[in-house]
Amino acid sequence: MSHPTTEYAFLDAGTLAERYAAGTLTPTEVAEHVLARVAEREPELNALYLHEPDEVRADAAASTARWAAGEQLSPFDGVPGTVKENVARAGRPKPSGTALPNPPIAAANAPTTDRLLEAGVVIVGSTTMPDWGMLSSGVSSLHGITRGGLNPAHTSGGSSAGAGAAAAAGYGPLHIGTDIGGSIRLPGTWQGLTALKPSEGLIPLDVPYTGRAAGPLTRTAADSIRLMSIVAKPDVRDYLTREYREMDWSLTPLAPAGLRVAIQLDAGSGLEVEPETLAIIERAASLFADAGATVEPLAPFVGAEVLDGLVNFWRSRSYADLELLSEAERALVLPFIVDWCSAGKDFTAAETVRNRNCSDEMARLTRLATAPYDLVLSPVTPVAAFPAEDPMPITDPLATMGHISFTVPYNMSGQPAVSIGAGIQADGRTVGLQIAGPIGSDDRLMRVAHWFETVRGAGAEVDWNAIP
Repeated sequence: MSHPTTEYAFLDAGTLAERYAAGTLTPTEVAEHVLARVAEREPELNALYLHEPDEVRADAAASTARWAAGEQLSPFDGVPGTVKENVARAGRPKPSGTALPNPPIAAANAPTTDRLLEAGVVIVGSTTMPDWGMLSSGVSSLHGITRGGLNPAHTSGGSSAGAGAAAAAGYGPLHIGTDIGGSIRLPGTWQGLTALKPSEGLIPLDVPYTGRAAGPLTRTAADSIRLMSIVAKPDVRDYLTREYREMDWSLTPLAPAGLRVAIQLDAGSGLEVEPETLAIIERAASLFADAGATVEPLAPFVGAEVLDGLVNFWRSRSYADLELLSEAERALVLPFIVDWCSAGKDFTAAETVRNRNCSDEMARLTRLATAPYDLVLSPVTPVAAFPAEDPMPITDPLATMGHISFTVPYNMSGQPAVSIGAGIQADGRTVGLQIAGPIGSDDRLMRVAHWFETVRGAGAEVDWNAIP
């Protein structure tokens, strides 16, 4: 299916940059196509929280004028993008997916927002998330249901729900989400995207904490690389980050010849990997071997007790927020989240400390197990996309998060991990390959992901021209 009135909305950032520079296309023209695409799909997908078409048009017009005067701010001036609603935009509310009244108003932009604006990126809007970002879906007490851009019957994934749906549906090429346990990579695998959780602090945060990262969700690996070149720059507001070497955001694919690569098919906790997903990941690993990598199995390294302890700490941390609410306010929070975090209220102080320590133990185990390898391959998650109406793939709020057993270890260890489309199941649901690497290897990791994109085969990738 073609999109004659919205075709520019599906162009990648590199093509837009080239055409802007050549004068064959303007940011204003592209903005109109993106706005038409949003108007067409948004009533069903529900991906945007804040969206002001007049502001988009004004920003695109300013970019068009800069290109005409030869004063463009960067090669990506005028390229459309979005940010997740918990990424601060000065003067705008940050409700974190809940229907609670009087959400906080951001006093200043987040570092990511500043970097995008400095590059001239046209922000189409802020994308939706579920309550407090603690669900792997787009179910929210404030927004309702955000649906998958590939198939609205399926979940968008979460908590970067709107970011994933916006990327898949063609709301421009560049989208930023956040991730504390898989919230970028889960929308990635379930919507056929490239989705990177970078090394800890490589994209600076104004509200940093253990495991949290911001990162790109895009339709191509090249666009994730381009977006990293914009936002992965130091900022003193992130007081937990480290100093990184200067990254080389090259677009040259890097074959894994000579690399030592592990493949992990059993996380040691959580759900069992579905057979079709398993077969797709094994086929992906064979492509690495065919390219000259040494591929060997990696045994499970994080046990169920560590995953359960971390999830229980998250429950207690969220209950600390819930406890401050009145009964009337609690009634506004998604019931699943109320039940989920209320399970954290009865842990003793000692148990809470032990649960918090599970994040450190997970980091230790992950770094130790992966240290011998250049890359680690695995499923992103054991399961394919579930119904959009379900808050989680496991619908019991008292059960652990058994679907994040492959993703969350790299949040705690601070290592980069990317989801890239590796196959499509017989029923049309997409499956992502997770590729992880050592801390600070993000540029090399993304070049390998770009290589994989070139060899995975047409049957393993989404035909974006066929999206409704």
